[in-house]
Amino acid sequence: MKSMLDISNFLYPKTLEEAEKIQKEFLKKLVLLPLDFSKVTLIAGVDVSYVGDHALGVVVVINKNFEVIEVIHETFKVTFPYVPGFLAFREAPVILKCFEKLKSNPDVVLFDGQGIAHPRRLGIATHVGILLDIPTIGVAKSILYGKCEKPSDVGQATELKDRNGEVIGFCYLSKKNTKPIVISPGYKTNLESSLHIVKSLLNGFKLPEPVRLAHHYSQKLKS
Repeated sequence: MKSMLDISNFLYPKTLEEAEKIQKEFLKKLVLLPLDFSKVTLIAGVDVSYVGDHALGVVVVINKNFEVIEVIHETFKVTFPYVPGFLAFREAPVILKCFEKLKSNPDVVLFDGQGIAHPRRLGIATHVGILLDIPTIGVAKSILYGKCEKPSDVGQATELKDRNGEVIGFCYLSKKNTKPIVISPGYKTNLESSLHIVKSLLNGFKLPEPVRLAHHYSQKLKS
């Protein structure tokens, strides 16, 4: 699978100002639309962890029966510092290397990170979705931007809103005695379909199965 854009145009900004300019350019390419889960066959989950100064990227592809179809991993030397709101510049290079090795073609990709629930609507799920021209969803463990009321019951979703009151995602309590996960559309999905798809992929754990498995393999590869 190849990027729809020349990655050299976006991967290595020298300053945060340059990185923010790239994000604003990418925002012009953002498309949000419903994704019919009944027509989805393969789902990918993405996780990135770190070993020294290298990022370890893992992509797991499963079907709707939670059967693993493919597991891909790659390493890549990190060149961008950790700065909240600019995660794509740190992790996208290794993710793209993983997708270049994929034999299957997932219909939607779930990320351990933000979609549009981001100050500039360009979380890693959105950024990589635009690069690969593939539907994506962000599933984060905490809020980066916006506010929501904490859901009180398992299965409850509350709206995550930005400072202008626009809904940019959901806080969703997926499991008892855990913190809510933050769900937001990335690219070529929308609010309703993102929530529905994540809920459909829960398998008794806090995180949806593709992301949980990607994290599992990531930790296994590090050990």
